[in-house]
Amino acid sequence: MLSRRLLAPVLSALCLLAAPAFATAADELVWRGDHATARAIMGDLSKEYAREKKGKITLQPFSTISGLDAVAQGSADIAGSARGKYASRNEEASLNFIPVALDAVVPITHPRNPVGGVTLKQIYEIYFGRLTNWKQLGGEDKPINVYSIAAPLDGVEFSLREVVFKNGDKRVAAPRQYLNTAKLEEAITLDPAGIGLSTLASVHDNPGVKMLAVEGVGASTATVADGTYPLYITLYLAERENSPKRDAVERFVAFLDTPPAKDILRRHQLIPYGEVGDLAPRNEQRLAFVDAALRRDVTELAAAPTPIAAPHATLEARTRIAPGAESTQQARDNLARAEAKKAAEKAAAKPAPKAVASAPAKAGPAKPKVAAAPAKPATKKPAATAQANKTDKKPAASFGNVSSGAGNGG
Repeated sequence: MLSRRLLAPVLSALCLLAAPAFATAADELVWRGDHATARAIMGDLSKEYAREKKGKITLQPFSTISGLDAVAQGSADIAGSARGKYASRNEEASLNFIPVALDAVVPITHPRNPVGGVTLKQIYEIYFGRLTNWKQLGGEDKPINVYSIAAPLDGVEFSLREVVFKNGDKRVAAPRQYLNTAKLEEAITLDPAGIGLSTLASVHDNPGVKMLAVEGVGASTATVADGTYPLYITLYLAERENSPKRDAVERFVAFLDTPPAKDILRRHQLIPYGEVGDLAPRNEQRLAFVDAALRRDVTELAAAPTPIAAPHATLEARTRIAPGAESTQQARDNLARAEAKKAAEKAAAKPAPKAVASAPAKAGPAKPKVAAAPAKPATKKPAATAQANKTDKKPAASFGNVSSGAGNGG
């Protein structure tokens, strides 16, 4: 007989051997999607998920479309996408898109290129093939070599074209095609005259490329958080509605809201989606700003103000983090100024009350009640000015899809 003192460690060892590495085989998930999301999110997240023995995630980075179609067909459990659902594709009808984090689409060029920033109008003109020389942007007299993704409906380029062109699947003049953003970035490191699109999460620590500011604002977690950088995007996980791994997917989504997962997102310059506040008013301001920028002449854009950050969301976020900090008071002041400005603009736009014409004095004895009013010549009432002044309030061009026919691969 083994003594109790010797038996305890033996039993403990047997229990450890009998315990599975993860909860169950049902917790094993296959992720497929674009390279940008794989690098920015899934590599470190899957390692942490395994380290905590919550489950195993097999990564298959390739392209946005390959991931979404694999989930729709059942050969993958979750897909990574830098864009939301595209209603024009039947293959995506059965998919749920779960927002995970905010990122930024960034124009990139070679570090030796002297140009430091572009305007929204210039981006629009470059991808339409109307701006073709860096000299037109204040750079050297060299052709602009535009790079894009060959795979169709790439998430990064779709999101950009959606904001700038109001069509994520817009065809653009981008003849140099690459399979994914990783390959595109490699090409830019070799071409001082090149320009392409990537994400803040992908290139923030890549010395081989230079991020270009947009409308004078550089992409950072701070400028994405307050809305002053206009080309921010949402990163998603996509799942099939009737997936047999639905429970496992939900457990992974719950893991994304834990402190270790959020720390990983922040480390990659992403903002966890639960911390972005109310995006609706911020997005309205963003689209109005893009609309205004694209309707103005390029020469006017240099003096264009940066978009106003969503003051309510900013104050709310600052109050949660540090209610007594100076930055919180600044956010409170910004909100007060924004509301005062809005009230002043509303008051200025309000039409003056119409003066009520008094009835002309009538000669002679007053007649009881109704005397026939003097006949007035029939005149046509002018059309309501409010109707005449109505304009299309949709943003002119939006930055979502850069090359529909060429395709996108992320």
